[in-house]
Amino acid sequence: MYPKPLIGVPSDRRVIAPHPFQMVGEKYLNALIKGSDALPLMIPVMPDDVDIDELLACFDGIFLTGSYSNVEPHHYDGEPSEEGTLHDPHRDAVTLPLAQRALECGVPLLAVCRGFQELNVALGGTLHQKVHEVAGYHNHLENKDDPLDTQYGPSHPVALADGGLLQKLAGSDNVMVNSLHAQGVARLASGVSVEAVADDGLIEAFRVDDVPGFALAVQWHPEWRVMENDFSTSIFKAFGDACRVRASQRQV
Repeated sequence: MYPKPLIGVPSDRRVIAPHPFQMVGEKYLNALIKGSDALPLMIPVMPDDVDIDELLACFDGIFLTGSYSNVEPHHYDGEPSEEGTLHDPHRDAVTLPLAQRALECGVPLLAVCRGFQELNVALGGTLHQKVHEVAGYHNHLENKDDPLDTQYGPSHPVALADGGLLQKLAGSDNVMVNSLHAQGVARLASGVSVEAVADDGLIEAFRVDDVPGFALAVQWHPEWRVMENDFSTSIFKAFGDACRVRASQRQV
């Protein structure tokens, strides 16, 4: 029996009166512990002091979390953000090359929300900074005045690609997902396959083609109360299983 797989989770960097902190949301850690049966370990986003290949040699998987911050638009030749937009350049500097290298090395990768957007950008895609201001799309933002259970509750359907990984995991062609995001895919990166599309046409999930490991990104938040939703549980279990395969190979 092998030990639980180790999953690297890049942190957010926040300055809190006046010290910088490295932070990871507990809901993400909880989803990896319970849904993936894995041990998550935080990766500090200190680009001058961490080596990507050294990191990947330590881990059996990489999980890119959601965040209140946005990927800086210069990474995808986007227009400057509106004043007051929260960015995290330290995270960008670590996660974008980390995602690329993980795919090359066959390290299983799961990305949600900001992580979904990071992976699209890392692979050459672009983003809408405010989906709700783009003609033809719904408002995908949450109401921050609502209780958390309402914010993270099911809010719109997604159609799952025929024969795709998510369709197999769901055992269905359509599922309801939550929606808590301003940014979204504008141009999808090349070399990926769409896994889910919202009812307004917005791409909500994709997998990376022709890579040796598990590589899935979803726009919604399956980590929320992961064990109370069979579809969310199946996503994290599939990721955990891929990480266990990686762990067994590393320990031979």
